[in-house]
Amino acid sequence: MSYQVIARKYRPQRFADVVGQEHVTRTLSNAIAQNRIAHAYLFCGPRGTGKTTIARIFAKCLNATNGPTVEFADDDPRCVEIAEGRSLDVLEIDAASNRGIDEIRGLRETVKYAPAQARFKIYIIDEVHMLTKEAFNALLKTLEEPPAHVKFMFATTEPERVLPTILSRCQRFDLRRIPSVLIVQHLARIATLEKVTITPAALHAIARGADGGMRDAESTLDQLISFCGEKIEEADVLSMFGLAAQEQLLDLAGMLLRGEALDALRRLDELARNGKDLGRLLGDLLNHFRNLLVFQASGGDLGLLEVSEAEAAALKTQAGQVTTEALTRILEVLADADYRLRDAASKQILLEITLLKVVEARQAVSLDAVLKTLHQLRQHGDSQAATEPARLPAAPRRAPADSAPMALAEPPSAAPVPAYTAAAPAAPKPAPGSQSDSLWALWTALMESVKRASPFLHSYLAAAQPVSFNDKVLTIGFSPEFADYVGLVDNARNQELLQNKLRELDQPGVHVKFVKTSPAAPPAPPTGSPAAPTPAPTASPASASVAPPAPTPPPPRAGAGPASLSQEDFENDPLIQKALEIFRGRLIKPHS
Repeated sequence: MSYQVIARKYRPQRFADVVGQEHVTRTLSNAIAQNRIAHAYLFCGPRGTGKTTIARIFAKCLNATNGPTVEFADDDPRCVEIAEGRSLDVLEIDAASNRGIDEIRGLRETVKYAPAQARFKIYIIDEVHMLTKEAFNALLKTLEEPPAHVKFMFATTEPERVLPTILSRCQRFDLRRIPSVLIVQHLARIATLEKVTITPAALHAIARGADGGMRDAESTLDQLISFCGEKIEEADVLSMFGLAAQEQLLDLAGMLLRGEALDALRRLDELARNGKDLGRLLGDLLNHFRNLLVFQASGGDLGLLEVSEAEAAALKTQAGQVTTEALTRILEVLADADYRLRDAASKQILLEITLLKVVEARQAVSLDAVLKTLHQLRQHGDSQAATEPARLPAAPRRAPADSAPMALAEPPSAAPVPAYTAAAPAAPKPAPGSQSDSLWALWTALMESVKRASPFLHSYLAAAQPVSFNDKVLTIGFSPEFADYVGLVDNARNQELLQNKLRELDQPGVHVKFVKTSPAAPPAPPTGSPAAPTPAPTASPASASVAPPAPTPPPPRAGAGPASLSQEDFENDPLIQKALEIFRGRLIKPHS
């Protein structure tokens, strides 16, 4: 007898032999027992999960000598004919090569004839989605009201391509990918029957590579037996599939969670030089971090996961090294890379960037956390803002050009970001009637207007003081302690905002100049100084006079609650935009 490949030799011959599809086989068995047999069935699912196999077993149950029955004899001649593909009453049609309307018209002509020997004439159409639209339409009437002796069984990997009018006339069964544990058990039984020694690690590696397809797993085992003989090790499987060893994968995940970017890049380079499939590696990483997230969310319930003992131990260890929020960000980074991998010019470069993003993503600060911290800083800083400006939460200082998601990079230590309740300028308010008094009135009105438009710009200007207002130029000074703020506030967006607010205060065409002032320099000349004559009330808009002077805002009340700051204000603020530009970061919106 000629050699039979393992996938054919150990093909299930009855419902009890089918692995991992109990929800389908049980339903069909009950339908036979209750004599509730429909005229058309559609079996959907990934390749190698048993669609055609179940259709053949169902045909044997219907046409068995003592049928319809699930318990037919192995040597029943009608069942043997069906198993060997020579039954005149069970016709298997490949829709990929018989997809036209002419073939379906021929089928419509033959369905009216009674079966030659068996009880039913059964048509098994594989890859039915390949039929043309015209062929589907030609089949509709026959499919809806076939003769009593005709049964249709369709199989497809792409049910979405089957016309809804066909779907509505069939009983649909969705086959699922077979769990790795069941594949390992089935392959171990086959290896015993074939007198082959195979390690558990090798069996798990085959199951990983098969991706839920039993036929793929059996074909791989067949090939490994030819290659290795009677003893199969994990290294043989990894070499065939281009897989990374599970230990290497778990070590790489641990490096990423510990922030060991250099070690992770070295491990990736080692795997690439050894010919590992980088696309498969990315998929394995994605699956591992997904398992870690489920493990955390379920409180350590391993019943929800299909993992080996080694991976279960790694999950228990790594679960305490990362937060659920960080895991979510890591999965977003990996999923985005998986989506872009197909079009990447270099898979290794894309994966290197992805690993760096993962390391950064584990430390990113969400927008909600930043807003909460800012509110806390404001409430806490009401009594300290004049002497100790608050800081935003720190994020990693360095990021690659295509940086990982980060809520907000930490500003330089020389320029801490003040809370937006920072104290007013330390200089005393000049006496009424002086030029300084007019400049102070303009400054106070401008600050009130800016506070409503941009709380963050207001927080920086609160540490500044007006220096002069001459020839349509308003000079704003920062003392040496806050000299670094000049570079943060002096940009086109802030200039435009300030000019618009000055225009609203009847000062059109005014330009704003930011300077660093001397520690001893007063904010304005004292009242009565010869160098600062008091302007007339009707002076031009370019002068320092504004009328009427706005009242000085009262100092913040101790214990007052934080002001509301929307996410939109936070994102659109020019200072935040400047910080993101400097640190090449991006904001992460909180999950709803």
